[in-house]
Amino acid sequence: MSNLGILYGLGVGPGDPELITVKAFRVIQESPVIAYPKKLKGSKSYAHRIVDVYINPEEKDMLGLVFPMTKDEAVLEREWTKSVELVYEKLQEGKDVAFVTEGDPLLYSTFIHMMKLMQDMHPDVEIRTVPGISSFNGSASRLGIALADGDDRVAIIPAYDNYEAMREAIETHDAVVFIKVAKVIDLMLEVLRDLDLLDKASVVTKVTSDEEIIWDVRELDGVDLEYLTLMVVRK
Repeated sequence: MSNLGILYGLGVGPGDPELITVKAFRVIQESPVIAYPKKLKGSKSYAHRIVDVYINPEEKDMLGLVFPMTKDEAVLEREWTKSVELVYEKLQEGKDVAFVTEGDPLLYSTFIHMMKLMQDMHPDVEIRTVPGISSFNGSASRLGIALADGDDRVAIIPAYDNYEAMREAIETHDAVVFIKVAKVIDLMLEVLRDLDLLDKASVVTKVTSDEEIIWDVRELDGVDLEYLTLMVVRK
């Protein structure tokens, strides 16, 4: 029998603390170690803020992990390896570790890479995931938009700087949720105007959270949007 703790990938929802599952709440309460993405400047990460109301930091071992936003492979490998080893040290002590991540842990999540690296470096670790409500679900609810009905086709696509690809995605689906849209918002607006679909698009930042912003799409030209922004196009 292994004396290692269990690593949990814990989906904590899109922003509203009340949108975590009962199971996620239980795992938070029972896990002695709470791991979370940590910002270099010291402010709480988005996932950390979501679960803050449920955690007494004096009763938990709060393990902040730095995941640098860079394309430098050497830096990424070094920092990710360091984070995996920090988690493994806690698991070696027989402690369960709950890694909290916004949305769902297996859908565009930081936890996916953590899980893969842990499996490669320490295959003896038991890994479990707790699904969470995604920002896509949260946006549909807040906007009152049915993403799919009957035989409708839906796509979830990271937006990127390719006019033809973004246009094709909209043309070939009944609904598209574009994540990571902030960096290419002007291009997306151009696509929507060319397709005469501006009135079919909605843009939301930090959906369901107390910092949520539902934007007027027609006033977004040149606006500097936060990273946690998505666009829903429903024809």
